[in-house]
Amino acid sequence: MNVLPPKTGTAFMSEARPSFFDFDVTKMMADFRFRPFDIEALMACQRRNIEALSQANQLAVEGMQAVAKRQIEITRQAVEDVSALLRDLAQPASPEDRIAKNTEYAKQMLEKSVNHGREITMLATKAGSEAADVLRKRATEGFDEFRDLAKQQAAR
Repeated sequence: MNVLPPKTGTAFMSEARPSFFDFDVTKMMADFRFRPFDIEALMACQRRNIEALSQANQLAVEGMQAVAKRQIEITRQAVEDVSALLRDLAQPASPEDRIAKNTEYAKQMLEKSVNHGREITMLATKAGSEAADVLRKRATEGFDEFRDLAKQQAAR
């Protein structure tokens, strides 16, 4: 017993509608001029981009490590200064002497705080500027490389 439908008209239908797999791409693309980019040059460009990003990241990390190290040094010095102040306060002295010492201590701490804040800001700014300079330089080089690559492709 045959359960398949009869084959009537199937040959006619396949001849009437071309199959997708019969499509010839080369005929369609015959007039299209495709100029592939130099893949090696593009890969080298991207490699240099990644190297520049890595270098900028390294500079930023080193800068932040310097900032953190300096903040630790400043904190250590501040703790030592407070300890010295507390030792001085424990010594017997007249109220006028204590007021004078506390005033002088407050003045010194204010000056140190401003100077330390300025120093930390300068360290962080320097680290950020160095990293940004690396990226800016690479971006400029990348645009020049892209322009040169486009000129080469136009000459082909």
